[in-house]
This record gives sequence, C-alpha cells and structure tokens, in this order.
Amino acid sequence: MKKTAILLMLITIISKIFGFGREITLSYFYGASNISDAYLISLSIPMVIFSFIGTGISTGYVPMYSKIRQDYGEEEGNRFTNNLANILIIICTIIVIFGLIFTKPLIKIFASGFKGEALTLAIQFTKISLLGIYFTGLMNVFSSYLRLKGNYVVPALVGFPMNFITIAAIFLSSKTNILVLVIGSVIATASQLILLVPFIHKKGYRHKFILDIKDRHIKNMAYIALPVIIGVSVNQINVLVDRTLASQIAVGGISALNYANMLNGFVQGLFVVPIATVIYPVISKMAVEDNMDGLKSSISEAINSISLLVIPAIIGAMCFAEPVVKILFGRGAFDSQAISMTSNALFYYSIGMLGFGMRDIISRAFYSLQDTKTPMVNAAIAMAMNIVLNIILSKFMGIGGLALATSISAIFCTVLLFINFRKKIGPFGMKNIAISFIKVSCASIVMGVIARLLYDILIKNIGANLALIAAIIIGAVVYFVMICFMKIDEVDSMIEAIKRKLGSIGSK
Repeated sequence: MKKTAILLMLITIISKIFGFGREITLSYFYGASNISDAYLISLSIPMVIFSFIGTGISTGYVPMYSKIRQDYGEEEGNRFTNNLANILIIICTIIVIFGLIFTKPLIKIFASGFKGEALTLAIQFTKISLLGIYFTGLMNVFSSYLRLKGNYVVPALVGFPMNFITIAAIFLSSKTNILVLVIGSVIATASQLILLVPFIHKKGYRHKFILDIKDRHIKNMAYIALPVIIGVSVNQINVLVDRTLASQIAVGGISALNYANMLNGFVQGLFVVPIATVIYPVISKMAVEDNMDGLKSSISEAINSISLLVIPAIIGAMCFAEPVVKILFGRGAFDSQAISMTSNALFYYSIGMLGFGMRDIISRAFYSLQDTKTPMVNAAIAMAMNIVLNIILSKFMGIGGLALATSISAIFCTVLLFINFRKKIGPFGMKNIAISFIKVSCASIVMGVIARLLYDILIKNIGANLALIAAIIIGAVVYFVMICFMKIDEVDSMIEAIKRKLGSIGSK
C-alpha cells in the first residue's frame, strides 16, 4: 500500500504542477474579475448539482462491487457496472435538461450578487458547461472500477489531459472568443473519460445496454449511497453559501476564494487523496472479510501518515500565505487587491487542512463498513455550524471569515467522526495517533519559525522569490531531520525501507 501511495503522490505532484499552470494562466489573463467569477460559477453549478450524486455512486460502488464479486463472481460484477453506467447516463440527461431550463434561477442561487455582464456571461457559460456532467459521472464509476482491479495509476493520470486542454482553451479564448473558455473545459472533462476507456476494456469490461432499475444490487447500492449523497449535498450547500456571500462582499471574491481553495486542495490532493484512494478498496475488502484488526491498523497508519505530511504544510501556509500567492499568481491581471483577498483566504483555509484530510479518511472507514448514515449526520451538523459562522464572520472578516468558518466546521466534523468511529469499532490506536500528532506539530512549529526568520533575512539580499524558495527548502530539511529523531513509527519504517533499498542496490 505504501509503495502505491508514494507512486500516486509523485504522479499527483506533477499533475498538480500543471494544475497550478492552469490556475496561473486563468489568473494571468482574467485575474479576479467578472469573467473569472462567471467562469468559475459556470463550472461550480454542474459540479454542485451532480457531484453529490457522482460521489455517492462511486462511494457506494466500491463496497458493493467487492461484495458482488466475492459472492457471485466477476461476470455479475461487470453486469452491475454496466447497469449502473446506463442508469447514470439517464440521470445525467435529466439534470442537463433541468439545468438548461432553469439556468438563470440557478445562477441567482449560486451567485446572488451577479448583475449585468457577470450574469449574462454566467448564463452563457453554464448552458455549455452542463454537458460535462456526462463525462464526470461515468469517470467516477470507471475510475473506481480500475482501482478495484488494482490499477491506481491510470485514474491518477486523468488530470494531465484535462490541464493541458484547459490551459490551451484559456489562452485561445483570450485571443478569439470568450466562449472558447468554457467549451474547452467540457472537452477537457471528456478527455478524462477517454483516457480511461482502453484500460477498462483491457481489464475485461465490455459496455452493454443493460438497464434494470429494479436490480437488487442497484437497490442495495442506493441504500448505501443515499446517505452519502445527502452528506455530500450538505457539503455543496456550504460551497453555495460561501460563493453567494463572496459575490456580495467584493468583485472577484469568488475567484479569490477559488484560488485559495485550490492551494488548499493542492495539499489535499498531494498528501490525502493518494492515501485515501489506496486505502478505500483495501479496507472495504477487510470489512467484507471481517478483518477488523487489519482495518483498525490501516486506518491508524493512514491518519499518522496524513498528520506527518499535512501539519508542516499547514504551518508553511500560515507563515507564507501572501508570498506564496504573490509568486504563483501575482502577475498580469491579478492585482494587489486580488493578492490580498486570496492570501487572506488561504491563511484561514490552512487552519482546517488537517480537518479536511482526517475527515476524508474516517468517512471512508465508515463507508467501508457500509455505514453511510454517521458521516451524513455529522456533515449536516457541520453544515449548520458553517452557515452560522459564515454569516457572522464574513461581516467582520470579509473573504477571510468565509474561509475560517469552513475550517472551523471541518475540524468540528472531524472530531465528531473520531468519537463516533471509536464507539463503533472500539480502540484503534488513538494514543499512538495523539503522540505522533504532538511530535509532528512540535517539529512543524520549529520548522515554521526557522523558515520565516530565514525568509525575513534573505528577502533583503536576494529578493522575495528566491528568499521564499530557499526558506521552504531549508525549512523542509529542518523538519525532516527533526522527525527522523522523534521515534515516529511511520518515519522509522520509511527509513528502514530506504536502507533496505540502498543495501540491495549496493550488493548488486
């Protein structure tokens, strides 16, 4: 599992670099403006409308397919996948028709502050971007199918064609027609599915027109997926509230939130998603086989690994929010006001980074046990807290208040999940997790202090960009040296693995 997770992290690093290129290109040509706000809302609407269904289906699909394959064999599992894909196409068609009919009311819900040009552009963009949900929906199913077959690499590669095509579309739209911006995003989404097709074919999948909504496996999966759908829809309501309030606070507010959240998402995508992606099929199989000791051990290991990677990223983001935003986006149409709003949001988003990561792991642990109700209830409680905090904090802190509200509610939700998970399966190494957390936090704080002091010294001599890069590199070295001497199990096992690898190379 560790080797696969490390490989996925390496792929993710490269993919995220191109993802940064995509966001930097958007910020360069359109900054934090009416056009970028309209574009981002047009992408958010189909994502919010459909993502909760897509996430619910892909989440329910993994344990359901595992059970079907174990009880009835491979052929029945493929039949189930065919049936699910066809049902999904019908659901997508209904959503597209609904979105095309009610485009303007949807925009007014998602961005009540839009008027004039921003509203007109958002309507045009959304009518086109809605078509992308067909590809997103099927990609959720087929990515999960490949992971269940042991192929984690190809689903991780789908970001590459998407980023390349999106960057090209942003550039071409600035030279030709603004609609190329959103047409390119639909083509980019389609490219992700196209990449998966030959590989699912190689694994034995053949698409057939099987449509049976009364199939018992579909009903069972719906039972698992429905609470997930409700839980994810709750999270999307949070996004809706955030962006509606952001559209009222400032022009470019939605874009500032998006850029900051993208940087937060970079950390999640780099450190959390690979671990969660690898662990979910593994623990789902353990749950089916009633291997609770293995499941507990895997969850504890995943949590410690995430702490090890995410906590220093939190301290780094808090210490260098403005310099990071400036070096990545501070050019072209991205002016000083955009830098200020985005760095402010990033600082407060970073507070909740660990909460976001832990929540994903513990939620998947519940899903593997086919308990989707507990994460749903916790998400609903967190949503209510987020909405209340959004309204209060945004009045005093503006865009930063929206980000802080999101972080606080994520941490609260994660604490509730931990408590409920322990009640459900008993002790799963919380003492070890707490000790590891304290050690990593101490090392991260020391790293942050040294890196910031070094940055403040170097900026006077070598300039802001070089000073930032040098401070981050030296800070990372300091952190790595410190954790090597702290007796953390995950670090010790990693060092032992490196020693064995070097020893085997030296003996050849």
